[in-house]
Order: sequence, then structure tokens, then C-alpha cells
Amino acid sequence: MESNRQKKIAGVIQRDLVDILQGAARKGGMQGVIISVSKVSVTTDLSIAKVYLSIFPNNKASELLEGIKENKNLIKHEVAQRTKNQLRRAPELLFFIDDSLDYIENIEKSLKGEENPIKDRSLLDDRKKT
Repeated sequence: MESNRQKKIAGVIQRDLVDILQGAARKGGMQGVIISVSKVSVTTDLSIAKVYLSIFPNNKASELLEGIKENKNLIKHEVAQRTKNQLRRAPELLFFIDDSLDYIENIEKSLKGEENPIKDRSLLDDRKKT
């Protein structure tokens, strides 16, 4: 259960990261790439922030995530500058791709019958019990 303080800090970090990442994408000449911060969760001691990113188009997601991870110290410094009045120390940032939209899309396809395992037996291989 997150405390109000954790939620508040997560919200502040989320807003700042949106500005930082979208600004970097514009400066980097990545037109048409949308980076959104879908969720930030902060540990109880405020030392680690898990940042979940949605990147569009999807085919650039892993490449951009690697670039973000390589520059996480610069990003952390920028967050520290923006949050210096609210936080004594900026948390360590851990970045992940948020694949929940893909997961939801796969569930919707299954519910609509687009991926029917009875008609397409190859889908059953993934679900076999050993």
C-alpha cells in the first residue's frame, strides 16, 4: 500500500520525466515518436523509482529504452534539479517498457475470437501443461 507521500513524490517525478523525455525526443530530432510515462512507483524509503514508459511507435521501444537507460544519470540529475525543493535526494530511476496496452489488446483479440485456439491449433502449444 502506497502512502500519500509516495503517491505525491511519484506524481511529481512522473510530470518532470514527461517534460524531460519529451524535450529530449524533440531535441534529438525524433519526430513522430511519443514517449509517455504511464506509471511511477516509489519505494517506501523514496530511494528507488520504477518508471514505466509507453513508447509509440512500438518498433522503436527497445532501442529508445536502451538510450534512456544509458542516459539515466543525466535524467536523474535533471529530476534532482527540478525536485530539489521537495526531495533531499532524487531516487534511483529504473526504467521499464509498459506492455499493459499490448496485453489488453491480446485479451481483446482473444475475446473477439480473432485468436481462436480451436481453429488455429498452433496457439495451443504455448498453453500446454508439462
